[in-house]
Amino acid sequence: MSRQANFDFPKKGVFIIPLLIFLFIFLIKSTETIKSGEAGVVWRFFGGVDPDQEPLGEGFHIIAPWNNVYVYNVKQQSISDVMKVLSVNGLEVTVNGTVWFKPEFKNLGYLHKTRGRDYIRDILDPAINAAARSVVGRYTPEQLYSSKRDVIEKEILEEVSKELEDQYIKVNKVLVEDVQLPKTIKEAIERKLKQEQEALEYEFRLAKAKKEAERQRIDAEGKAAANKILSASLTDKILQEKGIEATLKLSESSNSKVVLIGSGKSGMPIILGNQ
Repeated sequence: MSRQANFDFPKKGVFIIPLLIFLFIFLIKSTETIKSGEAGVVWRFFGGVDPDQEPLGEGFHIIAPWNNVYVYNVKQQSISDVMKVLSVNGLEVTVNGTVWFKPEFKNLGYLHKTRGRDYIRDILDPAINAAARSVVGRYTPEQLYSSKRDVIEKEILEEVSKELEDQYIKVNKVLVEDVQLPKTIKEAIERKLKQEQEALEYEFRLAKAKKEAERQRIDAEGKAAANKILSASLTDKILQEKGIEATLKLSESSNSKVVLIGSGKSGMPIILGNQ
């Protein structure tokens, strides 16, 4: 009996080992782990992708082994590009910009079915380039180089959003990091900006000097008016009374010794001594 059992075991092993391998592969193919910031689109062997089905969120999932899961990054991402575009007067400028975007989570099935996993290269890049060329072509090099940067960013964002309106991609922000002009144009603009700054500074100093002169004139007129009023109110009698009051106060001082004899021409006492 023991010999027969030993003889049957290898025959059974021929079937058990492949079965275990099959079960192991089946288990691996039947699970999918979605990491944080990712989502999965399920492709079914029978029927393909159902775009209306909710994408797989992060975590561990069990799927049929004959189906596939396509994993997408659904976090906010950025793409940078350097483009040579023409300004409104036909001069070539180089624009260096960055766009923040992410695929729409709920429409991920539609994005995969209609655009595919290369949507950044096939859809997003062309939309960004088209929007940048359209917007930059409205401005002069001087406007691009100086004061219009924030306006350009806003307009490019609006243009890109229109281009991607039905593409299941959301653009959140556009940043124009640098605008490079031809050297001669750049130097001319910098000279003009410097001259404008100097002119503004001169106008500021001139306005400040005018304000100071006006202040001094008003102050002088005020003092003159006050002196005129004061002079009109000081009659000889009032001056004489004020002089007498001052003399009396001086005579009452413990630190003064005053000798008064007669009076002056104006009727005021004469101080002969003060120690």
